[in-house]
Amino acid sequence: MSAVSHSGPGGAPRRSRAVTVGRLIEQGARRLRRAGVFFGHGTDNARDESAALVLHALGLAHEDPRLYARRVGVRGQQCARQLITRRIEARIPAVYLTGQTWFAGLPFYVDSRVLIPRSPIAELIERGFAPWRDPRAIRRVLDVGTGSGCIAIACAKALPRARVDAVDISRAALEVAARNVRRHRLARRVRLIHSDHFSALGTERYDLIVSNPPYVGAREYASLPPEYRHEPRLALAAGRAGLDSVRALIAQSRAHLRPGGALIVEVGNTERAVRRVFGKLPFLWLQFERGGGGVFMLEAGQLPAVPARRGASRVRAEYTR
Repeated sequence: MSAVSHSGPGGAPRRSRAVTVGRLIEQGARRLRRAGVFFGHGTDNARDESAALVLHALGLAHEDPRLYARRVGVRGQQCARQLITRRIEARIPAVYLTGQTWFAGLPFYVDSRVLIPRSPIAELIERGFAPWRDPRAIRRVLDVGTGSGCIAIACAKALPRARVDAVDISRAALEVAARNVRRHRLARRVRLIHSDHFSALGTERYDLIVSNPPYVGAREYASLPPEYRHEPRLALAAGRAGLDSVRALIAQSRAHLRPGGALIVEVGNTERAVRRVFGKLPFLWLQFERGGGGVFMLEAGQLPAVPARRGASRVRAEYTR
């Protein structure tokens, strides 16, 4: 039923403009811009952020633009506006409010137990790591610091012949990863392991080690927008200079790579520090068509030759059942 506004010229009643899904999205976008919220956890602009929230609040699919002309009742309007309000007042990233995000073209469940996926490594995975690696030769992959499991699962999808191990120091994160492994029906090929870097892997070796580790230094972490405070600090902060996890990966990866294998790591804004501290290593810094950077690759033979850490003799897989 259409609402009627105050009288127009000549005293005739004037119908108010219908509230459609598209109009709610535009209203939400204006509110987000005025509030100065930070974008960067799945979207990079107010309109996309508003669309994700409004469509979620209304229980509508994102893929069908024809939905934008649909009229919305009073209750639906209230739900959408309340979700926008929560985004603004609590500074919670939209992805945590919807519980849904995408990585390498695949849907993932996320919550505040894990970092929100946003790595440019997705572009590498979609190409099967070509031309840097031969996808047909990759049979075993290790994802260090798997979080939601997005890199591990995307690798398993892009490399159907590969088996993937995914490790994380956080048991809570592994619970989220297990939910995504089940969602994508990959329990037979993706193994989740509770481990601090390589500590639980014994003498396991891989064709490819991939990692989006914590790499934020203390000073940078203190200056981050409030949205980042909702993400687990363990997945972001990595010591004073942001290099704690990167050091472990560089020091220990060679012992867990097969001959001809490679290490691929995202270090983001810490790239300059990595170049300075590890200046003797022949990093290959990868470029991306869709933007992003701070990702290096090192061949197994280019990494320091350090004996493997003696962790548990048996690898313990968890949460995959």
